[in-house]
Amino acid sequence: MGQIFHRSTNTISRVSIYGAVFIAAALGYLGWAVTESPYFTDVNVPREQPVPFSHKHHVTDDGIDCRYCHTSVEKSSFAGIPSTHICMSCHSRLWANSPILEPVRTSYQTDKSLEWTRVNAVPDFAYFDHSIHIHKGVGCTTCHGPIGEMPLTWRANTLYMRWCIDCHKHPERFVRRREDVFKADYQPPQDQLALGRRLVKEYKIEDATQLTDCYTCHR
Repeated sequence: MGQIFHRSTNTISRVSIYGAVFIAAALGYLGWAVTESPYFTDVNVPREQPVPFSHKHHVTDDGIDCRYCHTSVEKSSFAGIPSTHICMSCHSRLWANSPILEPVRTSYQTDKSLEWTRVNAVPDFAYFDHSIHIHKGVGCTTCHGPIGEMPLTWRANTLYMRWCIDCHKHPERFVRRREDVFKADYQPPQDQLALGRRLVKEYKIEDATQLTDCYTCHR
């Protein structure tokens, strides 16, 4: 029986197969790159706010404790957005006539809250409690990054599930003494793993099986 297809057909078939594999791999990589990019995750992207608030100025330069503004972080699932009254406890005297703080003064006078843009928003299908993390020795900067160095606030981590799971599997890598939880300039000691293992026992942190159970975060 004579040859039906030209010999070049074999070459075309091989090129088509290899090309399809290459295109599929390229599309897979492109999808991964997009989901990991700041465009998708908002990581390292400062969010526009009604007033340009600087954590660097308030925390590092002025030494204001996180809990002065985020009043409910130790007792509630929500850290709490500071009320205008808290802002004005300082700014009724400091920078009292600054144009940049006009929205704060207006909010205080009209008793209408400022509409801040949330930076670290956990999805509604995930349960997160600030107070339990604080109580178990998870520091502010572990999740929020170098907050004391931010002139404008941005998201430091993706908040993807695998990021949470990494800590829940190995809490000894991240936990610190409770007195160090709110230190913006905290650096883990060289013996972090030894310290972490001791704190895991001392703070009665559950084992990885319990911490990575679906129900822990999805209730």
